[in-house]
Amino acid sequence: QVQLQESGGGLVQAGGSLRLSCAASRRTFSNNAMGWFRQAAGEDREFVAAIGWKGGTTYANSVKGRCTISRDSAGNAVYLQMNSLKPEDTAVYYCAGARTAVATEQTAHCSSWGQGTQVTVSS
Repeated sequence: QVQLQESGGGLVQAGGSLRLSCAASRRTFSNNAMGWFRQAAGEDREFVAAIGWKGGTTYANSVKGRCTISRDSAGNAVYLQMNSLKPEDTAVYYCAGARTAVATEQTAHCSSWGQGTQVTVSS
């Protein structure tokens, strides 16, 4: 089974930036979409951003213009650059590998998940 490992979370002040990284144990997702989801305490997991195998991207309205998703050419790593962070961005952020080739916002389309990395934005 493919393992996904996130890194880059932490504590940052409002207005600051973080760059999340996710590495896959194998080059399994080179032809598939990958994405980021987040889950705040007491809330459901929600979509953040996704990137398809050809580089097409989609973003949640709440992060559009503040976040950029990218992936490496080898297809086994995905990144999320987050700028102008807000306290409401505080959550555990999960990397996901999808069954689909195009970017997807649906958790049901994701076959692999990382353990998550905590992002805390202080006001």
